[in-house]
Amino acid sequence: MKKLITAIIFIIFALAVQAEDLTLKGGVIFDWLDITQEMRDVRIGRYSAMVFYDNDLPIYEKADYKQFSKDPDRVKNYIILENGGTETRGADLCAFRIANKQFIYMYGVQYKDNPKTVYYYDALGKLKYVDLLSDNYPNYPYISRQYRVSGRLVSAIYFVSKEMQYMYEPNKEFKGIWYKDKMFDRSGKEILTRTNW
Repeated sequence: MKKLITAIIFIIFALAVQAEDLTLKGGVIFDWLDITQEMRDVRIGRYSAMVFYDNDLPIYEKADYKQFSKDPDRVKNYIILENGGTETRGADLCAFRIANKQFIYMYGVQYKDNPKTVYYYDALGKLKYVDLLSDNYPNYPYISRQYRVSGRLVSAIYFVSKEMQYMYEPNKEFKGIWYKDKMFDRSGKEILTRTNW
C-alpha cells in the first residue's frame, strides 16, 4: 500500500512538472507573414471586436486626470531618464526620444500603486496622453486604450504578449500588428520599426 501511494504521488508530481514545462515553453507564434489574407482579416475583426467593445476598461473622464496635468516630479524623472534609468521608488518610467536618442520629447510614468494607468508627459512635464489598461493587466492578453488629455481616443491595442500587439485607429481601422520591433500592415508589409519594445 505504501508503494502504491508513493507511486501515485510520484505520478501526480511528474504530471505537474510536465504541465509547468508546457506553460514555460509556450509562447507566441508570429505567423502573420505566412497566413492568407482571409485569415489575417478574421484576426483583425476578432481583436477589433474585443478592443472596442470590452467593458473591462474604465471610461476616460477628463476630470479624473486633472491632478496629473503636470508631472510634479518632472525634473527628477527627466534626470533619471537622461541617465538611462527606468524607474523610481514609486513609478516605472519610459523615455521617447527623437532621432539619434539625443532629445527626450516625451516620457511615460506608470505609478506602481496604480499600474493600470499610464501618463505621458511632454519634455516640460505637461500631460499629453493617458493609457487605460484592462483589469487583467499585467497578465496577457490585455487591452489598452490611449486618450488625449481632451478625452479623444488616440488608439486601441490588443496585447497578445510583450512581443505582439494588434493596433487600431480611433475609427476602428486596423493600423498594424507589432511583432517585437516591427509593425506590419494588413497585407503583411513592414511599415514601422521601434527601438523600445
